[in-house]
Amino acid sequence: MKHEKFTYRDLDQLKEKAEQLGVHLPFAADTSILRKSLSFGMVTVPNRMGVAPMEGADALPDGSPSKLTTRRYVRESVGGSGLIWFEAISIVPEGRSSAHQLMLTRDNLDHYKRFTEEIKEAGQKENGFAPYLVMQANHSGRYSNPQGRPAPLIAYRHPEYEKLRPADDSCIVSDDYLKSLEEKFGEAAMLAREAGFDAVDIKSCHGYLLAELTSAYNRTGRYGGSFENRTRLLRNGIAAAKNYENDRFLVTARIGIFDGFAYPYGFGVKEGNGEVPDMEEPIRLVRSLYENYGLPMINLTMGNPYVSTHVTRPYDFGKYVPDEHPLFGTARLINGIGAVKKAVPNMVISASGPSYLRQYSDLFAAGAIEEGLCDQMLFGRMSFANPEFPKQIMETGRMDPKKTCVACGKCGDLIRAGKPTGCVVRDTALYLKYYREYLEETKEK
Repeated sequence: MKHEKFTYRDLDQLKEKAEQLGVHLPFAADTSILRKSLSFGMVTVPNRMGVAPMEGADALPDGSPSKLTTRRYVRESVGGSGLIWFEAISIVPEGRSSAHQLMLTRDNLDHYKRFTEEIKEAGQKENGFAPYLVMQANHSGRYSNPQGRPAPLIAYRHPEYEKLRPADDSCIVSDDYLKSLEEKFGEAAMLAREAGFDAVDIKSCHGYLLAELTSAYNRTGRYGGSFENRTRLLRNGIAAAKNYENDRFLVTARIGIFDGFAYPYGFGVKEGNGEVPDMEEPIRLVRSLYENYGLPMINLTMGNPYVSTHVTRPYDFGKYVPDEHPLFGTARLINGIGAVKKAVPNMVISASGPSYLRQYSDLFAAGAIEEGLCDQMLFGRMSFANPEFPKQIMETGRMDPKKTCVACGKCGDLIRAGKPTGCVVRDTALYLKYYREYLEETKEK
């Protein structure tokens, strides 16, 4: 299949293409529902638009936010998002994805206090409200790269993942190590609350350690095999984090509900059904987090940006040509999330992955909420390209079509190269130089 360029002249043409492909994409007539408030737990956020986690690889060596980090989040706060779901912040040094990944510790806590305060003050001053800040607590697992070179810590041997990032049996983490991380997630929640975040996310998506465990069917011991074992670290990490929950600080999670790989190498599939998504276990997990652990809201996503990029971030041009049209990926995401939402209707669910639709992504987000597929939409690549998209929607009803993400994948190239990451197309003055460095280094290899 050839790369598919996004050349739709209007929404009707896009709808026609979706119909030809036999996929369902929800579109609303207007964006009014995005401007309505959303409540979960004891919290109310002023609109249904949020920023999805996008790593910037611009932290200081000790894991503190740099000026570039602060710039990114202040711009998003000024842009009017009701909620900002932060990029992955490592809970342990060996779990950092690069030497430039954020990491919150007791030693740099004061830096984070100033960081969150500046972000909230910027939103309050510009828009009359501060965005709700969710800190994403993560262990990078097989993507750990703390000293600028791969140092994978894996749940099990995965042939698809290891085509690009080799690993061996010595990289498999022990049950004792996994057990020790449960307490680390609790400590991360405590620090997140002290740092001024409003919630902490115990992250389980995109091929990182907790997400890899959800598909560890062939792992032995307490963290592999059965559903209870494969979700043990996630559930126990959440339980540890909830010790620090109060009426101003919540515990939540970002869950990958489909990895894009057949059994036994992917979550959200059935044995014998290949790569066809099956939401039985994701629904079971989300329902348990709501009913047994009291999580009032959650964010759902799919895929692995390192390996199955087209599943999590449909694109026009990338490192490989998928054997499906990008609209299949967009539809798979929202309809899979919708299946979970309909099965657990009282859980407030934030959806992901609208940015491929460019200037139509706002009507798509509104349509998804109107159809009951989600309660809120988080934008990742779009927030890099146009952090003011929520303000534009609030003020004019639509986002600026001249400032949208173009799904070129350059931000993904930068983060995988461990370079400061942002939109090369829309924020050229700052990020083009890093992209040129990346291209030069690629040539040398």
